[in-house]
Amino acid sequence: MSEEKKATLDQIPGFGAVTVQKLVEMGYDNLTAIAAMKPSELANASGVTESTARKAIKFALDSCGMDFKDFEQLEKERAEIIKITTGSEVFDVLLGGGVESRSITEFYAEFGGGKTQFAHLLAVNCLKRFPDSTVVYIDSEGSFRPERINQFAEGVKLDPEIIKKQIKVARAYNTDHQAVLVNKVQDMVNEGLDVKMLIVDSLTSHFRSEFIGRGSLSERQQKLNHHMATLSKIADVNNMVVYVTNQVMSRPDTFFGDPTAAIGGHVVAHASKTRVYLRKGKKGSRVAKLVDSPHLPDGEVNFLIEGQGIKDL
Repeated sequence: MSEEKKATLDQIPGFGAVTVQKLVEMGYDNLTAIAAMKPSELANASGVTESTARKAIKFALDSCGMDFKDFEQLEKERAEIIKITTGSEVFDVLLGGGVESRSITEFYAEFGGGKTQFAHLLAVNCLKRFPDSTVVYIDSEGSFRPERINQFAEGVKLDPEIIKKQIKVARAYNTDHQAVLVNKVQDMVNEGLDVKMLIVDSLTSHFRSEFIGRGSLSERQQKLNHHMATLSKIADVNNMVVYVTNQVMSRPDTFFGDPTAAIGGHVVAHASKTRVYLRKGKKGSRVAKLVDSPHLPDGEVNFLIEGQGIKDL
């Protein structure tokens, strides 16, 4: 950590040298990181009281200018957003240029809909655009396949042997473990790793299996809400692409139209800024429908998922 950052942290009310050093060792070495924390989180990390933690966060917020922003500032931030291609020209147009950073993008589909295929494909396309970056892949269903990465890499003329070292994969075995792995991503960034993309495949698998019945619905949604908030913060603070896949269920009360609905309800729907519904089309094709976006119109496109990439129809 630089002396300039250390001096800035030393100015936080109620923070002595020991507290600052403790935070630095945990990776919280700048005011932006402090400003993005919750009082209870900062209190646990630093050992100060929650009252002191609240004052520290307010100081960090004021110092970083994390308050109201004018239109020009927001335009500059939007200009910094990166977009990762899907490999399909028509799909990229539908998404406004590709899967974008600083927000959560959710693809949901039935089994075999193609959401995991896109997880592999986007990982490769991210490394194609940013050769020195890292992709973190959290696998909750055991569906990650190195051979699929190799195929997609060959499709975009990347050496599979090189990118193997740039994709960090972890298997999540339950919701708590999944949350710990997501938090470790921020630690990796704090340690200097250039993580451009975080993939969670799938987001809701463990939540669905651990919380069964209406009696546990409230607890599940609260825990899922916290998980989504963490993912959203990581995406925004680090200008990172966060791609999550989601399972679906069938709504028996739907009499007209497609009864398929994504798991997680409004908690996932509100946190995911871009939502895409994948389904199987005719003759082995796939259909991608843009369900929700803060700035793009709804629409759908058709394509094929082939051995080495995507083919437009």
